[in-house]
Amino acid sequence: MAAAWTVALGLSLLSILWVELVRDSYHTLAHYWTPLYRLHVWHHKVFRPDLTVVDPTIYSRAHWYNDVPEASVMLLCGGLFGWLVQPWVTVGAWLPFLGCFYTLIFLGGAIARGLAVPGADALTDLTHLPGPFTAPPSAWLVNRTYHWRHHFDSQTAYFCGTFSFLDKLMGTALSLKGKTVAVTGAAGGLGQALIVELQRAGATPVALTSGSRALPALFEDLGVRVLHWQVGQEAAIAEDLRRIDILLLNHGVNVLGDRSATAIEQSYEVNAFSQWRLLELFLETVTDNRAIARKEVWVNTSEAEVNPAFSPLYELSKRAIGHLVTLRRLDSPIVLRKLILGPFRSDLNPYGVMSARWVARQVVALAKRDIRNIIVTINPLTYLLFPIKEVSASWYYRLFSRSGRSLTFTDSSAKVHEVINQPREKFLR
Repeated sequence: MAAAWTVALGLSLLSILWVELVRDSYHTLAHYWTPLYRLHVWHHKVFRPDLTVVDPTIYSRAHWYNDVPEASVMLLCGGLFGWLVQPWVTVGAWLPFLGCFYTLIFLGGAIARGLAVPGADALTDLTHLPGPFTAPPSAWLVNRTYHWRHHFDSQTAYFCGTFSFLDKLMGTALSLKGKTVAVTGAAGGLGQALIVELQRAGATPVALTSGSRALPALFEDLGVRVLHWQVGQEAAIAEDLRRIDILLLNHGVNVLGDRSATAIEQSYEVNAFSQWRLLELFLETVTDNRAIARKEVWVNTSEAEVNPAFSPLYELSKRAIGHLVTLRRLDSPIVLRKLILGPFRSDLNPYGVMSARWVARQVVALAKRDIRNIIVTINPLTYLLFPIKEVSASWYYRLFSRSGRSLTFTDSSAKVHEVINQPREKFLR
C-alpha cells in the first residue's frame, strides 16, 4: 500500500512539472511561430519598464488572447497526462490529475484579469506587479526581477513562468546579447579566451588591464575597447563601471613558493582586496530596477577555495576573496557568480591540463544556464567539496552575522574611499 501511494504522489508531482513544461514550451513557441506570436504579442504591449500598465483595455485583451489560451493548452495536456498514467495508479485515482487542478488556478486568474475583476491582478499576476525590486533574479523560481528581463532585456530568453528549469536546459536563463561585459586580467590567456567567447555570445566585451605587458592584437582585431586601471586605484574607474552590465573579476597573481612579506602583501592586494574593492564599487552603480535585473559580478575564485594549488599564498588569498563573496551574497542586490576553475594553461600555471579557450567556453555556456557557482575542472572532488563548503559557510555567516550596509559605497562612500586610499602598508596591520 505504501508503494502504491508513493507512486501516486510521485505522479501527482510529475503532473505539475508536466503542465509547467507545457506552459514554458507554449511560451517559447509563441516567440518563434507567427500564428501564436500574433496572440502573444499583446502580452508584450501591456507593460512599461516600471511594470505599470499602459492601457487597461490592452491589459484585458492580453489575457484573453494569450493567458487564457495558454492555460487551456496546459489543462488539456494535464488531462492527457492523467489519462495516460492512470492505469499505473491503484490508489488516489485523482492524483495524476493534480496538474489540471493546479492549472485551473492560472486559468481562473487569467479569466478574472480579462474580466477586469477588481484586485485580480494583485492576487494572480505576481510577476508583473509594479514597484521596486526587492531581490535579484531568482535561481530556480521565477520572480518579478527574473520575468522583467523577458520583457525588457531579451524576448528570446527567460521563457519560464514559475520554475526556471526549461530556461536552464535551453541555455536561455541568462541572455548576454547586448550586454557590456568588462573583464579584468584581460591580457592573460583566460581573459583573452573569455573575451572571444563573450563576443560570440552577443556581448560587448571591454578589456580591463592593469599590467604593463603589450596588449594582444586580438583586441584590435575584434574591436574590443581597452580600459587601463591600476591595482590600488580602483576608484579611478568608478564612472566607467556605471556603463558596465557584467563585471568579470579575473585578474590575479601567483607568487608560487615565495612567502616573504612582500609576497604576502602582493597576493592579498591583487587576489583579494583589489577584487573586493572593484566589486563594491560596482555595487554602488546598482540604483534602479533595471540595474538589479541586468547587472552581475562574476568572480574567478578558482578551485583553490577547496583544493590545494601547491602555492600557499595563492590558496590563502583566493580563499579570502571566495569567503568575502559568499558573505556579500547574503545582502547583494544583484547576482554574484563564482568561477571555480581547475588547472588550465596560463602564465600563472604553465602546467595546467585544460586549455583556456575550452574553460572560457564552459564558463559562458554554464552562465547562460544561470549556474551561480560555475565549476570547470578535471578534479571530481571539487564538484562534491565546493557545494558543501559554500552552503555551510553561507549558513554560518547568516547565523552569526547581521545584515548591515555600513560598508557599502552607497551608504558610507567617504568611509570606504578613506580605507581604499590608505597606504598599502596599512593592509598588513
